[in-house]
Amino acid sequence: MRKMKSPKLLLVAIAFACFALLGGALYFQFTEYMLPCPWCVIQRYTFTAIALICLITAFLPATAYRRGAGLAMLTALFGVGAASWLLWVKAHPSMSCGLDPMESSLNHIPTANLLPFLYKADGLCTTEYDPILGLSIAQWSLLAFIGFSIVLGILAFRRTPMSAARRR
Repeated sequence: MRKMKSPKLLLVAIAFACFALLGGALYFQFTEYMLPCPWCVIQRYTFTAIALICLITAFLPATAYRRGAGLAMLTALFGVGAASWLLWVKAHPSMSCGLDPMESSLNHIPTANLLPFLYKADGLCTTEYDPILGLSIAQWSLLAFIGFSIVLGILAFRRTPMSAARRR
Protein backbone atom coordinates (compact mmCIF):
# COMPACT_ATOMS: atom_id res chain seq x y z
CA MET A 1 0.00 0.00 0.00
CA ARG A 2 1.33 3.39 -1.02
CA LYS A 3 2.08 5.84 1.77
CA MET A 4 0.25 9.13 1.92
CA LYS A 5 2.60 12.01 1.22
CA SER A 6 0.57 14.83 2.70
CA PRO A 7 -2.16 14.51 5.30
CA LYS A 8 -2.70 18.26 4.84
CA LEU A 9 -3.58 17.77 1.17
CA LEU A 10 -5.96 14.93 2.05
CA LEU A 11 -7.73 17.05 4.68
CA VAL A 12 -8.17 19.90 2.18
CA ALA A 13 -9.46 17.43 -0.43
CA ILE A 14 -12.05 16.08 2.03
CA ALA A 15 -13.14 19.63 2.84
CA PHE A 16 -13.58 20.45 -0.84
CA ALA A 17 -15.47 17.19 -1.39
CA CYS A 18 -17.86 18.16 1.42
CA PHE A 19 -18.36 21.60 -0.12
CA ALA A 20 -18.98 19.96 -3.51
CA LEU A 21 -21.61 17.69 -1.94
CA LEU A 22 -23.29 20.75 -0.43
CA GLY A 23 -23.20 22.38 -3.86
CA GLY A 24 -24.81 19.26 -5.31
CA ALA A 25 -27.53 19.43 -2.66
CA LEU A 26 -28.24 23.04 -3.62
CA TYR A 27 -28.35 22.07 -7.29
CA PHE A 28 -30.96 19.40 -6.60
CA GLN A 29 -32.90 21.76 -4.33
CA PHE A 30 -33.12 24.68 -6.75
CA THR A 31 -32.90 23.00 -10.16
CA GLU A 32 -34.69 19.71 -9.56
CA TYR A 33 -36.99 21.08 -6.81
CA MET A 34 -35.98 18.42 -4.26
CA LEU A 35 -36.80 20.09 -0.95
CA PRO A 36 -34.60 19.09 2.01
CA CYS A 37 -36.22 17.32 4.94
CA PRO A 38 -35.02 17.79 8.55
CA TRP A 39 -32.63 14.83 8.30
CA CYS A 40 -31.27 16.16 5.00
CA VAL A 41 -30.54 19.46 6.76
CA ILE A 42 -28.81 17.63 9.62
CA GLN A 43 -26.62 15.92 7.02
CA ARG A 44 -25.86 19.32 5.46
CA TYR A 45 -24.74 20.58 8.87
CA THR A 46 -22.60 17.47 9.24
CA PHE A 47 -20.91 17.92 5.85
CA THR A 48 -20.26 21.56 6.77
CA ALA A 49 -18.76 20.56 10.12
CA ILE A 50 -16.48 17.95 8.51
CA ALA A 51 -15.32 20.51 5.94
CA LEU A 52 -14.57 23.17 8.54
CA ILE A 53 -12.79 20.75 10.88
CA CYS A 54 -10.64 19.46 8.02
CA LEU A 55 -9.78 22.96 6.78
CA ILE A 56 -8.87 24.20 10.24
CA THR A 57 -6.83 21.07 10.94
CA ALA A 58 -4.98 21.37 7.63
CA PHE A 59 -3.61 24.75 8.73
CA LEU A 60 -2.59 23.65 12.21
CA PRO A 61 0.84 22.21 13.02
CA ALA A 62 1.43 18.62 11.90
CA THR A 63 1.12 17.37 15.47
CA ALA A 64 -2.57 18.33 15.45
CA TYR A 65 -3.47 16.32 12.31
CA ARG A 66 -4.35 13.16 14.18
CA ARG A 67 -6.64 14.90 16.67
CA GLY A 68 -8.34 16.94 13.97
CA ALA A 69 -8.78 13.88 11.77
CA GLY A 70 -10.21 12.01 14.76
CA LEU A 71 -12.72 14.78 15.46
CA ALA A 72 -13.71 14.90 11.78
CA MET A 73 -14.04 11.10 11.77
CA LEU A 74 -16.41 11.22 14.76
CA THR A 75 -18.43 13.86 12.93
CA ALA A 76 -18.53 11.66 9.81
CA LEU A 77 -19.71 8.74 11.96
CA PHE A 78 -22.52 10.96 13.22
CA GLY A 79 -23.34 11.54 9.54
CA VAL A 80 -23.44 7.77 8.99
CA GLY A 81 -26.03 7.59 11.75
CA ALA A 82 -28.10 10.47 10.35
CA ALA A 83 -28.08 9.06 6.82
CA SER A 84 -28.91 5.60 8.13
CA TRP A 85 -31.85 6.95 10.11
CA LEU A 86 -33.15 8.78 7.03
CA LEU A 87 -32.92 5.56 5.02
CA TRP A 88 -34.79 3.72 7.79
CA VAL A 89 -37.55 6.36 7.69
CA LYS A 90 -37.76 6.01 3.90
CA ALA A 91 -38.04 2.24 4.26
CA HIS A 92 -40.93 2.67 6.72
CA PRO A 93 -43.32 5.12 5.01
CA SER A 94 -45.75 5.12 7.93
CA MET A 95 -43.02 6.87 9.92
CA SER A 96 -42.57 10.52 9.01
CA CYS A 97 -40.21 13.22 10.13
CA GLY A 98 -41.95 16.00 8.24
CA LEU A 99 -43.79 18.52 10.40
CA ASP A 100 -42.47 17.68 13.80
CA PRO A 101 -40.69 19.45 16.67
CA MET A 102 -37.29 18.68 15.13
CA GLU A 103 -38.16 20.62 11.99
CA SER A 104 -39.36 23.59 14.03
CA SER A 105 -36.24 23.63 16.17
CA LEU A 106 -33.95 23.17 13.15
CA ASN A 107 -35.58 26.06 11.34
CA HIS A 108 -35.02 28.37 14.32
CA ILE A 109 -31.25 27.81 14.61
CA PRO A 110 -29.45 31.06 13.72
CA THR A 111 -27.74 29.49 10.70
CA ALA A 112 -31.15 28.52 9.30
CA ASN A 113 -32.15 32.18 9.50
CA LEU A 114 -28.83 33.43 8.07
CA LEU A 115 -28.59 30.84 5.30
CA PRO A 116 -32.14 29.55 4.76
CA PHE A 117 -31.32 28.33 1.25
CA LEU A 118 -28.88 25.85 2.78
CA TYR A 119 -30.20 25.02 6.25
CA LYS A 120 -33.99 25.39 6.18
CA ALA A 121 -36.00 22.16 6.20
CA ASP A 122 -38.94 22.44 3.82
CA GLY A 123 -39.49 18.87 2.63
CA LEU A 124 -40.71 15.55 3.94
CA CYS A 125 -38.39 12.62 4.60
CA THR A 126 -40.74 10.18 2.91
CA THR A 127 -40.84 12.05 -0.40
CA GLU A 128 -39.41 9.81 -3.10
CA TYR A 129 -37.27 11.27 -5.87
CA ASP A 130 -35.79 9.55 -8.89
CA PRO A 131 -32.55 7.70 -8.12
CA ILE A 132 -29.21 8.99 -9.35
CA LEU A 133 -27.12 6.23 -10.91
CA GLY A 134 -29.36 3.72 -9.15
CA LEU A 135 -29.10 5.17 -5.64
CA SER A 136 -31.12 7.72 -3.72
CA ILE A 137 -29.50 10.90 -2.47
CA ALA A 138 -29.66 9.50 1.08
CA GLN A 139 -27.76 6.39 -0.06
CA TRP A 140 -25.12 8.53 -1.79
CA SER A 141 -24.82 10.59 1.36
CA LEU A 142 -24.36 7.45 3.47
CA LEU A 143 -21.61 6.24 1.13
CA ALA A 144 -19.86 9.62 1.37
CA PHE A 145 -20.00 9.58 5.17
CA ILE A 146 -18.66 6.02 5.27
CA GLY A 147 -15.83 6.93 2.89
CA PHE A 148 -14.91 10.02 4.91
CA SER A 149 -15.03 7.98 8.14
CA ILE A 150 -12.61 5.41 6.73
CA VAL A 151 -10.12 7.91 5.31
CA LEU A 152 -10.22 10.12 8.40
CA GLY A 153 -9.91 7.06 10.63
CA ILE A 154 -6.77 6.03 8.76
CA LEU A 155 -5.36 9.54 9.24
CA ALA A 156 -6.29 9.58 12.92
CA PHE A 157 -5.15 6.11 13.91
CA ARG A 158 -2.23 5.21 11.71
CA ARG A 159 0.88 4.20 13.54
CA THR A 160 3.46 6.51 12.00
CA PRO A 161 3.33 10.02 13.40
CA MET A 162 2.14 12.68 11.01
CA SER A 163 5.38 14.61 11.26
CA ALA A 164 7.33 11.53 10.13
CA ALA A 165 4.95 11.07 7.21
CA ARG A 166 5.56 14.66 6.11
CA ARG A 167 9.36 14.14 6.01
CA ARG A 168 9.08 11.25 3.54
